[in-house]
Amino acid sequence: MLFRLVRPMRREGSRNEYFRQRIPADVKPLAVGLSLSLPVGEETATVAIAADTKVIKVSLRTAEPSEVKIRQAKLAAHLEGIWRHLRAAGPAVLTNKQAVALAGKLYRGWAEGEGRERTVGMVHVPVGEVKPGEAPKQWQWVPDNDAMDGEPEVWAKAAAFLGKLTERDAEYRPDQDPEGKKRPLEIVFGRIIDRLLSREGIVRITAESRELLLNAFHSAMLDAMASRERNAAGDYRPDPNAERFPEFQPTDLKPREKPQRSPAQSLSGLFEAWWAEAKVSNRTVSTYDSYGRTIRQLRKFLGHDDASILTTEDIVRFKDQRIAEGVSPKTVRDSDIAALRSVFSWGVANRRMTSNPADGIKVVRLKKVRTRERGFTAEEAKALLRHAAGHEQAKRENAKTAAAKRWAPWLCAYTGARVGEIVQLRKQDVRCADGVWIITITPEAGTVKDKEAREVVLHGHLVELGFTEFVERSKAGYLFLNAAIGDDIRGTWRAVKNRLVDFAREVVTDKMVAPNHGWRHCFKTIGREVGIEDSVLDGICGHAPSSVGGSYGAVSVAAQSRAFAMFPRFEL
Repeated sequence: MLFRLVRPMRREGSRNEYFRQRIPADVKPLAVGLSLSLPVGEETATVAIAADTKVIKVSLRTAEPSEVKIRQAKLAAHLEGIWRHLRAAGPAVLTNKQAVALAGKLYRGWAEGEGRERTVGMVHVPVGEVKPGEAPKQWQWVPDNDAMDGEPEVWAKAAAFLGKLTERDAEYRPDQDPEGKKRPLEIVFGRIIDRLLSREGIVRITAESRELLLNAFHSAMLDAMASRERNAAGDYRPDPNAERFPEFQPTDLKPREKPQRSPAQSLSGLFEAWWAEAKVSNRTVSTYDSYGRTIRQLRKFLGHDDASILTTEDIVRFKDQRIAEGVSPKTVRDSDIAALRSVFSWGVANRRMTSNPADGIKVVRLKKVRTRERGFTAEEAKALLRHAAGHEQAKRENAKTAAAKRWAPWLCAYTGARVGEIVQLRKQDVRCADGVWIITITPEAGTVKDKEAREVVLHGHLVELGFTEFVERSKAGYLFLNAAIGDDIRGTWRAVKNRLVDFAREVVTDKMVAPNHGWRHCFKTIGREVGIEDSVLDGICGHAPSSVGGSYGAVSVAAQSRAFAMFPRFEL
């Protein structure tokens, strides 16, 4: 294979040459979020790769032609190693010897004065007591290698703090820190480890290898602090501990072997195979849409469609990217991660995957600040109902959309139903039995949560307002959707729901209350105020009963009729 040489270039206004290399397209999704430490002569340059980063650009920090060529070649070779490592099927596995060897670089930087290695991380001396899990805000930098040579107590203090790290680390509780960012050893050595690994062209390692490195670096730093304390006291004899660190040998690094790819293990193929079984088990089409959207977003993020090479790190980076794009943590947790966990769990159970890379991944649950109730106030409810009662079909407005704006708010107000359940009502779902008007909310009409049909008695005020007359005048089929029975109504159904949201927002402008869905909260609140039992309200709204006993029997038409006799009218 022929490779085009990357040529240095000079930035305007500078004598120094610059290294530039485009990030290969196949590794770009894997590289997003990484911070690379690149060797430039005896120094290190740090480059962070964001979603919009296309080119690695680094100053070579010299204008000498011969040195430019050397640094250019080293940088190109170093990056090629990183790209090769990213293309590997999984994170690298470090041996204990390799972990100790890498820790030796840190030791020599501090104990023997190799200043360039010290730039990968500076030891902090604590100022006052630091509680377990606290970020190092109360620490101060130890100055460069020579500044504290005459003050052994500084090094003793730093060594004492480091000596307590294992005790603090033992007190750490991962379940209280799902992001893993406050572990004491990780706080002190995490960045140092990442930068040293990057200098060696290693960008991903296993969790077990990370544990080896954290412990090895902690032990090495203790030895280095002890050596510096002796130096500061006037003892410059060679440190016998220096001989315990071998030279780092990366040649035997072996990434996990990449499984043989098969068409059945493509992400899209896996998803479709899951759906073929899920739809027979009565999973809803809306679930297919939601899960499918997440799978497509993951494929786009990864830049490939191979489920067999997915790692937990891939899913974590996908999660982080979604949140960075402004997607709410709740959506990422309850939609994205939940969808991936479900599909991959099926894949593992059906021998299409060896493990579930979405298992154990958590998103911090944010507590929303609520400054008001989630239901409409009396003023908001009346304003929206008045808005609906006065709506007239606009010149270019569809007649059924206009009818939805006229009747959906009133139906939601007097039934506590979800707006989607009202939008998909058909003429056949409204009937009169023994003088009582009833609507049937059924999954046969479209989407109903938990796929359970229920009958809801119509409040007498709805009959007086003329809703039943509107139904009798309507043609067979959907009352509020411009679709025929048997059509795929999802697109039209969503469009009408969105128009109802916009319609409600014309009068209910407070973003802290959900338009239309606020009726469910409002219905429950009013029902409790007038003494209707929660079990009856749950049955009317389609909420799950609060106990196993509550799931026995049904909320009959008679029980609902008595309840609606108590439910007050919305008088405008």
